[in-house]
Amino acid sequence: MPATVNKATPVLFVERIESSLPFFAAIGFAKVMEVPHGEHIGFCILNDGKTELMLQSHDSLAEDMPQLSEAARGRSFLFVEVPDLAAVEAALAGHPIFMSRRETFYGSQETGFIEPGGHYVTFAQFAQEAG
Repeated sequence: MPATVNKATPVLFVERIESSLPFFAAIGFAKVMEVPHGEHIGFCILNDGKTELMLQSHDSLAEDMPQLSEAARGRSFLFVEVPDLAAVEAALAGHPIFMSRRETFYGSQETGFIEPGGHYVTFAQFAQEAG
């Protein structure tokens, strides 16, 4: 039997999960599970009905897998397809933008935000094909 994948879920490591939750809530994600770590959230799973995302605090990771602690301090880059880019821009107004809206050579309209944990999130809306 060939190796297969059922699902791939990004894990973003952040200083404080609580700071990132409003950003992801604004685009439809809800927290479906959380694990405390001290007085803060150490790990959580977010879901919008179609997509899953995990957040883990640096402190939680340092305790769980200290050998990865420094490597996880880098920034991630997420590419997210959305049906309505204007709605995302309105929902995230006030968050830092790293890429103003642009049209790409591969046929999408895109804009990019920095979420409070420091990760770069590009949102792309592709033109609807006539069918």
